[in-house]
Amino acid sequence: QVQLVESGGGLVQAGGSLRLSCAASGNIFRINAMGWYHQAPGKQRELVAAITSSGSTNYADSVKGRFTISRDNAKNTVYLQMNSLKPEDTAVYYCQAAHQSSAWGPTYQYWGQGTQVTVSS
Repeated sequence: QVQLVESGGGLVQAGGSLRLSCAASGNIFRINAMGWYHQAPGKQRELVAAITSSGSTNYADSVKGRFTISRDNAKNTVYLQMNSLKPEDTAVYYCQAAHQSSAWGPTYQYWGQGTQVTVSS
């Protein structure tokens, strides 16, 4: 089992910044891709940004140029630096990790509990 614990959410004014962190712990063999998703009230959960174990990244069009995803493989931690925040960024942000339990084993997706980000206008 793998546990993901997020931190860093909160309330910020439009134009401000926040940094989210997500640390994975447990019986970890290999974590492949990690990512951040967000879910606003009444909407589906959407990908915000993702990063592979080698550092390749992918961003939603709405956050390109404003958000930066990074990871520390030694710490099994992924970060999301959010700059120039907008009210429409308000949502619960979830961390996701793809964990492979052995060299040739399957990969399972794990989710954090979510952290609230609120951007006031």
